[in-house]
Amino acid sequence: MESRASPWRATVLTIFPEMFPGPLSQSLAGRALERGIWALDVVNIRDHALDRHRSVDDEPFGGGAGMVMRPDVVDAAIRAGRGPDGPDVGPLIYMTPRGRLLDQPLVRELAQGPGATVLCGRFEGVDQRVLDAHGAVEVSLGDFVLSGGELPALVMLDAVVRLLPGVVGKEESLAEESFERGLLEHPLYTRPADWQGRKVPEVLLSGHHERIRDWRKSQSEDATRARRPDLWRRYASAEGK
Repeated sequence: MESRASPWRATVLTIFPEMFPGPLSQSLAGRALERGIWALDVVNIRDHALDRHRSVDDEPFGGGAGMVMRPDVVDAAIRAGRGPDGPDVGPLIYMTPRGRLLDQPLVRELAQGPGATVLCGRFEGVDQRVLDAHGAVEVSLGDFVLSGGELPALVMLDAVVRLLPGVVGKEESLAEESFERGLLEHPLYTRPADWQGRKVPEVLLSGHHERIRDWRKSQSEDATRARRPDLWRRYASAEGK
């Protein structure tokens, strides 16, 4: 991936701005933030409320439990976060269990763009009209429900930031990670070579690079076939297996 002229920019819309940058201030992401490889803006949705109580939600039409985030309040926060550049700053991502699954292809796509605006829902969710009006991409971490979109946003941003040029020391290592080739990663080993009677596979000590590559690929295929049959079917189809 080529270096970029300006930092990759994340704008997070949330009612809990104190949750950011949170863990993104540590390790690789934190150092990259300090170095200006990426930038983070946080918008407090409550700052755009219309009443003195700073309310951002209301009862759902049609009845039912819980509250729904208001379209007018969320719209004002989105516009404030995006500024005059509008959609050119990247897509609007809404973190929700009903969205498309976050996967490595989507992470790579986001990393190759200028940035993203991430909307963190709370309560029962966000009024659909404001999502439609801004062309939001709905994204989920998986088939489970959390209290809000902040933790999924942190996970997604960490996944994206580590792909930006200059963040990971040995960028070639990214190519061997799980999902980059449609497979899960092979097992990893380090010193000592014999630990509690468990020995490192001999092939890894052989110094024979071609045999090591073949072993790692075989291990990745075996793990993917056993643990993620959905991934294996896609990989096998593409490889003609």
